[in-house]
Amino acid sequence: MPTRHLEVLIPAAKVSLPGTLTLPENASGVVAFAHGSGSSRHSPRNRYVADALHAHRIATLLFDLLTPREDQTYETRFDIALLTRRLLAALEWLAGNEETKGMKIGCFGASTGAAAALQAAAKHPAIAAVVSRGGRPDLAGPQALTLVRAPTLLIVGSHDDDVIDLNQEAYALLRCEKKLEIVPGATHLFEEPGTLELAAEHAARWFQSHFVETDN
Repeated sequence: MPTRHLEVLIPAAKVSLPGTLTLPENASGVVAFAHGSGSSRHSPRNRYVADALHAHRIATLLFDLLTPREDQTYETRFDIALLTRRLLAALEWLAGNEETKGMKIGCFGASTGAAAALQAAAKHPAIAAVVSRGGRPDLAGPQALTLVRAPTLLIVGSHDDDVIDLNQEAYALLRCEKKLEIVPGATHLFEEPGTLELAAEHAARWFQSHFVETDN
């Protein structure tokens, strides 16, 4: 059976959030993507990472965390509690969906989406792994970071100095299995040749290994 792409709607309180569920054959798990502020499910960088996961037989859900009207408001884009609730709604949807229920679940977050992914992991013990790319895990807050139990990989560009510092501070608070991966030559958006490919490979290996481990 070839890889399937399904356009879906995620119910979240009073709104419905559009998304794309991609299902490779014999997927070992599914990863929900939390995009950064001002982005959407169409983020080219997140879609690139998602394609890398598909090549490793990992399903993905890319969805909009905010409605178009909400996304016009600066404060809403940085409302981590709201983003977390939306991500948790997506995880609940995945757990009940016929195509994905029973699969191991992971979260991938970029920028502010990384904070939402970590807050979700602090609240949702079934999450098997978390990956942050160029993320702001510090925005999850110290309390949430100490409660995360899912194995967590933080990926940062070597030229993204301020974000490296923030990731190191968050890393020190994590009490789970963890790793901080610095991608040589990369800035915040991983636009330099080969850097996004390397970040995507790190993410795919992290999810793949922990989806398999949790089956043992």
